[in-house]
Amino acid sequence: MNSVYCCPACKTNRSRFNLIEQVVHPIRKDPSTGKMIEHVPLSDPLQFQYQGEPYRVQCGICGLIDDERTFVAFGKQDSFQD
Repeated sequence: MNSVYCCPACKTNRSRFNLIEQVVHPIRKDPSTGKMIEHVPLSDPLQFQYQGEPYRVQCGICGLIDDERTFVAFGKQDSFQD
């Protein structure tokens, strides 16, 4: 999170971003009605554990949402020259 960001879509924003926390809530749903039956404990051996990013980044100017790696990579590629 301490890396330089640059938005790959609008290509000008280097300072205004939203961090979106991805909070996982494992659940079981009724297959015929779609209603939630229960919250599944994180320790349930039959529930695949979420392995995605803990948060995503949104450009505060154009609204693009993507992985932090995308913003960091573009920030390095398009870094300020001294």
